[in-house]
Formats: sequence, structure tokens, C-alpha cells
Amino acid sequence: MLYHSRLMTALEEKRAEFVSFERALRGEVREAAARLRALGALRAAEIRERVAERGGTRVTYPSEELDECGSVVVPFEPVWRSHEEARAWAFAALAGRTTFAADGSQIYPGREVSMPVGAVQVASFENPHAVGVDYVKEAHFRVVSPGELLEHERAYESPDQVIGLKRFELEAETIRAFLKRKKGWRARGERMPVAFLDGTLLISSRRKGTEVLFFKSYAEALTELVLASREAEVPVVGYIDQSFAPDLRDLIEALDPALRQTNVYDAQLLRTAAKAGGDAPLLRSWGDRTIFWHCQRANLADKFYDEQGAPVVGFVYMQTTADGYPARLDLPAWVYKAGLLEETVDAVRAECIVGNGYPYAIETADAAAVMTARDREQFLRVMQEFAAREKFDFRIARKASSKARRR
Repeated sequence: MLYHSRLMTALEEKRAEFVSFERALRGEVREAAARLRALGALRAAEIRERVAERGGTRVTYPSEELDECGSVVVPFEPVWRSHEEARAWAFAALAGRTTFAADGSQIYPGREVSMPVGAVQVASFENPHAVGVDYVKEAHFRVVSPGELLEHERAYESPDQVIGLKRFELEAETIRAFLKRKKGWRARGERMPVAFLDGTLLISSRRKGTEVLFFKSYAEALTELVLASREAEVPVVGYIDQSFAPDLRDLIEALDPALRQTNVYDAQLLRTAAKAGGDAPLLRSWGDRTIFWHCQRANLADKFYDEQGAPVVGFVYMQTTADGYPARLDLPAWVYKAGLLEETVDAVRAECIVGNGYPYAIETADAAAVMTARDREQFLRVMQEFAAREKFDFRIARKASSKARRR
């Protein structure tokens, strides 16, 4: 058990370090926020040219929305007097529009069992938002066998990492199936569908090269999903509720090499006043968003760039709560180029209204996918029954059994 008094004593011993860090970070965030705000006075092409002049580092750059808006922020215009008015707006934005989300969970017993085995479960939620047409919930379950767990053992940090990859691959496969079904929505006279992934559409690796199997497999699954979205002309949104990505910070630092590297991340600087008691945060009100940014990073796999070297994924940040940090929406670049960005973002806003600050489709898929500690115990019992029937050795450590009884 955790002893409250001992925790408080330990925190008090480190108080000076916490205070010093917070004060330094506050100043860094304000400085970065001011520099980001100042980008509104520049043109998108000028920013790219300036970065190129300073070494051509692969960093994020703004879309032409910067030129159109004269700001890095696009305000949300509607103002509601009640939650009922907000829900009415959301109803109109979603009526007749199919939204879809897939989310997963996993089981990996680890060293407490004698044979490496795991399982992944992915649930999907498809909501047509149409009178007389029911929503559809489905679950997909897969066992990860010992052979799959150990096949590329040296390429992964742990078997648990393999389980995570298998879960994500099943999530991406489930979303791709939806995209394929919805291809041709215009010809059928339907409203634009929107698919959600609970997480980013990008993966970075600090390891040298992109040949590392784990990183390569994730990158392939993500880029296949982005390409499937483009082929079907159905937007897929990678929704990150609390992002620590530093793409905008990296752009600011690339524009001024003399600027000291900081620990700031993008969501912080978008919700921090540029000066103490001065300018309001960049994202001031619910529904405000940034312009679309084309995402480049030095450690992205080549698969995240098209034949001309342009990024295939970008992002916007959007304020989805009254007082929290903004959510990050990763979006395929084709969505912006096709003129579907605002409609896509409106669909996300509407889902967040229905879900009270979080997309309802993702929330529902997550609730259907989660596997509890009791589910884990049931999985082990069934594995024991299966092993006994098939006459192979499968044992559970006594320590694990004891813990299960006590907890």
C-alpha cells in the first residue's frame, strides 16, 4: 500500500526542485507562444524558405491556411447560450453521416505462465446517425501464439511489445475495412463518412535507420491506413487527447537556431498567454483550432512522404474542453488538399459535444474493447483447459495464483 504521510514528506524534500523547474518552464512556454503567434505575420512559403536557409532541417511547416487567415489560429464562430443549442448543432453536423471508430486492448500474462501466449481484442463502433438505421458494434479477438511472439525476438524490446503491435495492426485492419466499404459515398449521395483512430497517425524512431522491425511494422500499418483513406476518399482522424508532440516548438527553434532548446510541447504553448497578464492564449475558446500543418520530422520513416517528398500526414490542434489543453488531430494531407478539412473538423467537434469533451465514437469503441483483470483470469483458465485437452504443458506460477486470490 502507499503511505500518504511518507509520500508527502518525500515531495516536500523535492519542493525546491519542483518550484525551480516550473518557473523556468513557464518562461520558456511564454517565449515559445509569442514566437508562434508572430508566425501569423509571415507567409507559408516564407517560413519554408527561412527553414531551408538554416540548413533545410526536416521540420513541420504551415499550410496555405496561414496566408488565408493571417494567423496560426482559426476561430470557431458559432456561440451557444446553452448545452441544448450545442447538441442541436452537433445533431445537424452528424445527421446522416456515418462515423466509425476502432479501439483495442490486450492480454499478456508474461513470466507467470510456462508458455508465451497473448491475446488482442479490437472493438468497432459504426454509427450511421440516421433515423431507423441501427448502429453496429463488433468485436474481433485474436490469440497471439508462441511462434508469433518469438519469431522476431531480437527485433523487439519485449514480447509485450509484439502484443501491442498485433493489437494495433488489427485496429488498422478494422478501420481499413470500413474505409473500403464507404468508398464511393459521393456517388451514392451520402454525407462524408469519418473514421477515428484512438492515437496518432505518425510514429517516430530515435534509433539509427528505419530497418528496426518494430518501427518498420508500425510505420507500414499507419501508412497503409493513410493510403486506404486517400483511396476511399474517406477521412481518418488520429485523435490524441493529450499530446506531448513538439512539432511546432521544433519549427520555432529551426527558425532561430540561437534559441535555446526547451522542454515545451505544442499543447502547452497553444494554451499559454504569450506574456504575463498580456495576450490571451492562442486557442481561446471551445472549438478554436490551429491552421493545418504539414508534419515533417527528422526521425520519420520515408513511408510518411509521397513520391515528391511531401508529408502524407498533417495535423491541427483543437480546443475540445473549456479549460484543458487542446486535442491533436492527425489527418492525412489529402483531406486538406481536397477541401474537406473544415467538414472533417466539424464532425470531430460534434462527436466531442455528444461525448462531453471526447469523441463519442472512440469512447464507445474503447468501452466495448477493454479487457479487465477478470477477463485476464478467464483467459488463463481457458488456456489451461485447452492445454489439458490438447495434452501440452501450460502452467501458471503459484505466485501469480496467490496474487490473484489476494487482490
